Amino acid sequence: MPTYQAPTEDTLFVLNDLLGFDRYNNLPGFADASPDVVEAILGEAGRIASEVLQPLNRVGDIEGCTRASDGSVTTPEGFKAAYDTFREGGWGSLPFDPEYGGQGLPHTLATAVSEYMSSANMAFAMYPGLTAGAIAAISVHGSNEQKQTYLPKMIDGSWTGTMNLTEPHCGTDLGLLRTKAVPQDDGSYRISGQKIFISAGEHDMADNIVHLVLARIEGAPEGVKGISLFIVPKFVLDADGNPGERNGVVCGSLEEKMGIHGNATCVMNYDDATGYLIGEADKGLRAMFTMMNEARLGVGVQGLAISEVAYQNAVTYARERIQGRSLSGAKAPEKKADPIIVHPDIRRILMTIRSINEAGRALVLWTALKGDLSHRADEEKDRQAADDWMGLMTPVIKGVLTDKGFDNAVMAQQVYGGHGYIGEWGMEQFVRDARIAQIYEGANGIQALDLVGRKLGLNGGRAVQSFFAEVGQFCEENRADEAMAPLTKALKKGLNDLQQATMWLMQNAMAKPDNAGAASTDYMHLFGLVAMGYMWGRMAKVAQEKIAAGANGRSEFMEKKLLTARFYMERVMPESAAHLARISTGADSMMAMDADAF
Repeated sequence: MPTYQAPTEDTLFVLNDLLGFDRYNNLPGFADASPDVVEAILGEAGRIASEVLQPLNRVGDIEGCTRASDGSVTTPEGFKAAYDTFREGGWGSLPFDPEYGGQGLPHTLATAVSEYMSSANMAFAMYPGLTAGAIAAISVHGSNEQKQTYLPKMIDGSWTGTMNLTEPHCGTDLGLLRTKAVPQDDGSYRISGQKIFISAGEHDMADNIVHLVLARIEGAPEGVKGISLFIVPKFVLDADGNPGERNGVVCGSLEEKMGIHGNATCVMNYDDATGYLIGEADKGLRAMFTMMNEARLGVGVQGLAISEVAYQNAVTYARERIQGRSLSGAKAPEKKADPIIVHPDIRRILMTIRSINEAGRALVLWTALKGDLSHRADEEKDRQAADDWMGLMTPVIKGVLTDKGFDNAVMAQQVYGGHGYIGEWGMEQFVRDARIAQIYEGANGIQALDLVGRKLGLNGGRAVQSFFAEVGQFCEENRADEAMAPLTKALKKGLNDLQQATMWLMQNAMAKPDNAGAASTDYMHLFGLVAMGYMWGRMAKVAQEKIAAGANGRSEFMEKKLLTARFYMERVMPESAAHLARISTGADSMMAMDADAF
């Protein structure tokens, strides 16, 4: 059976040493996130993840969810009790407005907690994760009455939330949706249609489920310009604001799927269900993208989370499994064979995963901090710069970390040999669970197109040019540092490749749009390589400074940082050249073959 221990030491390194989290204690919410409070929260979150949620991960995978004939869904054994523990601990309320019962702490801290929960039990963590996205949408776009009605119960976890976009005939192309909304005299709407792939759409863990549903009001324009967003509760509220009559929404079936069996992925049927418009009519996509952007970052965290737990277990196995002798001579002569961790190819796997996990964690928390600053910073220029970073990195984090999360889970499985293919070891579940993160909340090809087609040119390219300048300045400032020079040289080479790829797209994509599409995935991964490389450069700089100052008892931790940074720059960053080479070939060979020739 697999195990999990939250990487609290590494999280605290990123928050305290890399980000200087306490520098922001003059901003709303940060004053309450003192170093001792942050450490206590992360420690307790890690305990719940390892002791409460992780033991249920395989239970959820084997049992799955079950649907009764009336459409009600029962979650796997232990899930409801675990959710009660989660709710009673206030874990879902960490970053939300105290006016509605939240704790008002930075989203950065909640992001760190969500990594632990997702590593321990991804299927379980999706229930409160989706609720957080729905809370965000209602907080930004809901009326005061809607906020007062729904947010307190959703924030305290009594009610959960969902997002309902996809229909049988349309996923990414939401302009094709058919779910309709008919206005009623009392200001409500009657919602009818079918939604599929609805995570956490029906379950037994909360008193009510607040569905956020995209639909088209009768007579609205075709396409995306005619889409509105509605609150459709499972139970219509009575005069006192409590769940009353059952609404006209039911789980028609549960999807039979590859992984995340502990999460109820539902076909939701709406039959004249009572719904309430959020925001303006025909402006539903804007409100939904508040949820989508939050969800995309959350899914990026899922990729990191599965990669981390798979890595931890692969390391344990590699230390214990004896097989063959070291190429450089026996390392355990008292045993019949050496532990496989002595073999270079096993080291290649483990170091690759570790280097991506630690850089990915830094990038996620760095970006989450930018998200906090985009709302809380004192100066408008600081809020704008933070928002620019957030928008630019959202598709990179979602696309790259989930692709890498799956790849890393497969590599970790490889460490086990044949045992990795057997269910009791847990590795094949990590592979199956990781796979969905590349698909939902916008498939990764869509993330790549978003980056190339929208984010690069946004505001005249302000965000990407700022990123280039920031990374370039870091390289220049540390070029003369003998210890940093090998790292900054590799980072600068990756940055040069990224800038060349960007220039190639500027010169070749407008006249021939297929060039942009053909380049997009390679460009996204090239961007991710450089962004994670920048994190490694910054982390190595901090580690070097800490060692010079005595490291305060953490010299071994800091030395590991420097070794892992060196590995990333030597063995991972060179992939930038291959991405650039593929981008520069254009779309001709990809698009030349007739469709019927495939």
